[in-house]
Amino acid sequence: IGPDLRMAAAASPDYFARHGPPQVPHDLGVHNCINLRFPTYGGLYAWEFEKDGRALNVRVDGQLIVNDTMLALQAAMDGLGIAFITDDQVQPLIDAGRLVRVLEDWCPPFPGYHLYYPSRRQHTSAFAVLIEALRYRDPVR
Repeated sequence: IGPDLRMAAAASPDYFARHGPPQVPHDLGVHNCINLRFPTYGGLYAWEFEKDGRALNVRVDGQLIVNDTMLALQAAMDGLGIAFITDDQVQPLIDAGRLVRVLEDWCPPFPGYHLYYPSRRQHTSAFAVLIEALRYRDPVR
């Protein structure tokens, strides 16, 4: 129901001026990373990277754990560490110079959101309208 997504690791220019940017995902071990804990998942979100067919999940350390991506973005803008958020949320802040992306070559696109439903059943017109609205909505920026 949506376009492909892409993750972005980003922090403020001030953070990278103080700590330098990571060159590869394993460098994140010496950085202060902003962890996400989603209420539906429970555990800390592992940062997923891929390059040249090699997948890598990295459990990062940091002093801050949040349960909302907007809080992670604000913390990154405040210079508290590196956040790992979807590109569509990060890009406007990169364009404005508030965040700097790193490890871009380790963050390939991946399939976006999907809605699974029985295709052979008769669907209501309301369900059809919902599917069309979800499929063709503009992302919030």
